Amino acid sequence: MSETEKKKVIIFDDDDDILSICTYILEDHGWQVYTYDNCNDVTGKVANIMPDVILMDNWIPDTGGIEATQALKADANLKSIPVVYFSANSDIQSLAETAGAESYIAKPFDINDLERVINAAVK
Repeated sequence: MSETEKKKVIIFDDDDDILSICTYILEDHGWQVYTYDNCNDVTGKVANIMPDVILMDNWIPDTGGIEATQALKADANLKSIPVVYFSANSDIQSLAETAGAESYIAKPFDINDLERVINAAVK
């Protein structure tokens, strides 16, 4: 599969271990992965890549996942990109709904759950 045919995912998380693990898993399953450890200029970063799906951490500098997701959903060119909210917060479903995310996955997550949730979000 060529680089242009690969599905693209952006992961926003300030935990290097999470970024490394997710990148390894998703690249192994044919995804082209982009990672950021902050949400500064989130709409600009997403617009430059136009991914098929976004993984958004709740506790990410500087704006936080809710505000960053809401900014994406407020942008006419980006609002249709599915956002999978992910967090260790026990109230993740409520946080994902507040943010406007299409789906969510709780940390720590099972590798199979990660794949399932991401694949379901892009269908």
